[in-house]
Amino acid sequence: MNQRIIAIDGPAGSGKSTVARLVANQLGWSFLDTGAMYRAVTAEVLRRGIDVHDDVAVASLASSVVIVTTPRVSVDGRDVGDELRTETVNVAVSIVAANAAVRRAMVARQREIAAAQPLGTVVEGRDIATVVFPHATLKVFLTASLEERATRRDEEGTESIERRDRADSLRRASPLRQADDAVVLDTTGRDVQEVVNEIVQCLKSQDSA
Repeated sequence: MNQRIIAIDGPAGSGKSTVARLVANQLGWSFLDTGAMYRAVTAEVLRRGIDVHDDVAVASLASSVVIVTTPRVSVDGRDVGDELRTETVNVAVSIVAANAAVRRAMVARQREIAAAQPLGTVVEGRDIATVVFPHATLKVFLTASLEERATRRDEEGTESIERRDRADSLRRASPLRQADDAVVLDTTGRDVQEVVNEIVQCLKSQDSA
């Protein structure tokens, strides 16, 4: 793999999206929010009235739609940005994301997107360093206390966050877990820019080693 990848994993509310986006901006790299891709599929599944437990139908949709994540998230040209954090999507996304065929389709697209970037890509999600890009240039695992993560996701709350944690960690297909060689950063009570700077410094240190 020739492309440069910073893989940032972690549970819901750990700061992945915010940190990854700022790291990408600071480096001048591309940013890829893989969680938004799964949420976009989920939103479209719900819009079409497909049963989220119908693995074949959900996988068929995931492999056929065109998902764009920047500057706004869209599915087949339809803006779904305002739907991604609704309660119905919050509940259903873990079911859709546990679908092995959906994950295969999304992983293939994520690799294609990253391969097309001229400089590098900061990718965030739950299986980036372990499954999508196991040979990433730099692997980072973000954590934070449950209370702080729930505060950051005030539209979900503690109960929803805990449900997501269990579902993401216990699913058979690409469960959330920390890569053995990842840099672990606890973001509880920390300034976002401080975390961003630490990740950029880790990359520079690795490059100069």
